Amino acid sequence: MKSHLGWLAAVVLIAVFALWVSLPDTESVALDLNNNGEIDFALNIEQRLGLDLVGGLRVLLRADLPAGAYTAADLQQAANNVSRRIDALGLTEPTIEVLQGSGRILIELPGITDPQRAIETIQQTALLEFVDFAGLRAQSGQFIGQRILTSEQVIINEQRRAAQNAAGTASTTEEGSQAASSEPAPLVNPLTNQPFRTVMTGAGLQAAAAQLDPQGGWLIQFELTPEGGQVFGPYTAANIGEPMAIVLDGVVLSAPVIQAELPTGGVITGRFTEEEAKTLALQLRSGALPIPLSVESTESVGASLGQESVARSVRAGIIGVCVIFAFMLLYYRIPGLAAALALLMFILINLAAYKLIPVTLTLPAITGFLIGIGTAVDGNILIFERIKEELRGGAAIDSALEAGFHRAWNSIRDSNFSTIIICAILFFFGQTPGASIVSGFAVTLALSLVINLFTAVIVTRTFLHIMVAVLHRPLMSRQWLLGV
Repeated sequence: MKSHLGWLAAVVLIAVFALWVSLPDTESVALDLNNNGEIDFALNIEQRLGLDLVGGLRVLLRADLPAGAYTAADLQQAANNVSRRIDALGLTEPTIEVLQGSGRILIELPGITDPQRAIETIQQTALLEFVDFAGLRAQSGQFIGQRILTSEQVIINEQRRAAQNAAGTASTTEEGSQAASSEPAPLVNPLTNQPFRTVMTGAGLQAAAAQLDPQGGWLIQFELTPEGGQVFGPYTAANIGEPMAIVLDGVVLSAPVIQAELPTGGVITGRFTEEEAKTLALQLRSGALPIPLSVESTESVGASLGQESVARSVRAGIIGVCVIFAFMLLYYRIPGLAAALALLMFILINLAAYKLIPVTLTLPAITGFLIGIGTAVDGNILIFERIKEELRGGAAIDSALEAGFHRAWNSIRDSNFSTIIICAILFFFGQTPGASIVSGFAVTLALSLVINLFTAVIVTRTFLHIMVAVLHRPLMSRQWLLGV
């Protein structure tokens, strides 16, 4: 009995905590336990909703190259890189789908707060170039912040012109001409009157991270791939004492003087702000897009349909839970009451877990949760039927309870774990761009199954043992209260 009272205290504490976390007004908590002005404990509590519930942005991207200039694998790689950028922006449950045969990528972003920043980060090719500035040490400072023309940019511009000509869109060409005429022409190498030579692009980078610059501002520390090191190392070794420009999308960020051979990496300086440095590091870390992309259309998605869907799902869930409660109470009586309390505990723990992990709730994710409620009830039914068999066989109440939980455990465990394996497979295939909405269903269902192993066995067992201990004498003569 003492062990069950201890479990009851633990269950009550868990229930109170889960109820507090589940409340809509509960947000992130930070505690200064030592009163020293520093955060000693932080708890992130956040409810995330998907595009179908909270609204967001739908973006259609188009490849800016002619059909023969890239492959389906290039377009898929671009979609994968866009997906990594979105994840790093903190946007969850994105839907990214390559529209086969059209050269387009469809992106759905739920609950975004800055659509313009999201579009710019997704679209930018983040063409990072390490450009040869040999012989320009006295003039290199004049190029910082200026737009220059490089050999790599010439290749990209030729590909874009070929794409426009292949598409036969005179209006696009005209708009491009007008845009070009409104901006000053990029600068060329004053020593040769030719485009600056690109030594290496960002494709040679392996990693990039924003860090504080001891001299003020922020910088980006980068590491090279083995292939990048084979190009960058010999060049820096042969040009010690000469400037080298670091150029992003045609604009010179800085032109440091090469101090030593750099076969593995270095830093990009430019007096960046924290946001600029982190955005640049994100773009470099997620990889330059293998093909340039332009935004063909954007559409803001309202949440009115989502709100109606949520209202109907909540209503259906409440009705279903009430029907389950009524069935359990009428058919199993006292055990049914214990199961009902355990089911309430199951719902609270799930809702709290969704905010603590956090899990992005979409309509499929909510469906996974509702199915999880069914599995929780199923576990209790297995236990109660075993208890009834023991009682009908003449076992004492306490012995019947122990035997029922012990013998039903293997069935509950095996059925839940087999479904968890299916959820893992669904989650794995849901990582494919265009199928990520499946992941939400798999996560909520798997989480429900794991929590069910606790509530169906520990919580229900604790409540039922306490109730039987309190009502032991009446139950001895009225076993119909146990559903027999």
